[in-house]
Amino acid sequence: MSGRAIGSFAGGDADKRKALDLDPLTRAGVLVEALPYIRRFAGKTVVIKFGGNAMVDPDLTHRFAADVVLMHSVGMRPVVVHGGGPQIGELMGRLGLEPEFRDGLRVTDAETLDVARMVLAGKVGRELVSAVNVHDRLAVGLSGEDAGLIIAEQREPALGFVGDVAQVNPEILLTLLDGGFIPVISTIGSDGAGQAYNVNADTVAVAIAASLRAEKLIYLTDVPGVLTDVGDPTTLISHTSAAKLRVLLADGIVTGGMIPKIEACLEAVQSSVASAHILDGRIPHVVLLELLTDAGVGTMVTRAAEGP
Repeated sequence: MSGRAIGSFAGGDADKRKALDLDPLTRAGVLVEALPYIRRFAGKTVVIKFGGNAMVDPDLTHRFAADVVLMHSVGMRPVVVHGGGPQIGELMGRLGLEPEFRDGLRVTDAETLDVARMVLAGKVGRELVSAVNVHDRLAVGLSGEDAGLIIAEQREPALGFVGDVAQVNPEILLTLLDGGFIPVISTIGSDGAGQAYNVNADTVAVAIAASLRAEKLIYLTDVPGVLTDVGDPTTLISHTSAAKLRVLLADGIVTGGMIPKIEACLEAVQSSVASAHILDGRIPHVVLLELLTDAGVGTMVTRAAEGP
């Protein structure tokens, strides 16, 4: 019930029709449930790393864009960070370029870097900006190279132009946020000499959130959240502390591709970010469900345990 109704605030005509199918008392209940969360997060910065299946599904992309506009409309300060690994791989294939990976990381020579810049800033970023601006002219696309936003350093020579975040200069983001805009950030950074580097989007999202002292850092993925048994969705951990999450890592309960996301969440909450969230981006309006409903979805990580 609440997921459908919350979604109706930000979706298209089909969502509006669903909302009209609800009786007035139900619709009023949804608004009442959302109100304390709207008040709590008004004026707060929320950094969202946009990725997973939501990035390649146009319908989910447009729903996500509408959610971001709704967040802005009720007083939040959303910032979107995106990668584009699948799209980079697709364009490389069309250009006849053979990708090379080492320890799961894409080796980035000068030609691959050019492709990454074209895809991230010229395609994925522009599509997100356009999707947001359909609802309201709020989104501004940025590369980490713009205004020295992301100062990067080379990770290791064998990987070529793959970088790590050395520093974030958030002044351009604060200027945009204070002006009522929604920054959409492509994760290409540059060093002091102007050399560009492709930087992991999960890492950039943490650094951006910390630099802005964000209230929340949200990762959209292709899994429900942190599971103690990857084959059983009923083992979802809805809320955990950083200390408990480290135990899960140490015990090998969390493995594979979820490890970098969890490490990013831990880094975030140990800095200045109040909470980090891992959500299933395949669920329509999942960000609103997490932020504006009592039940929430996915996994929330905080520095310390809450409650008794």
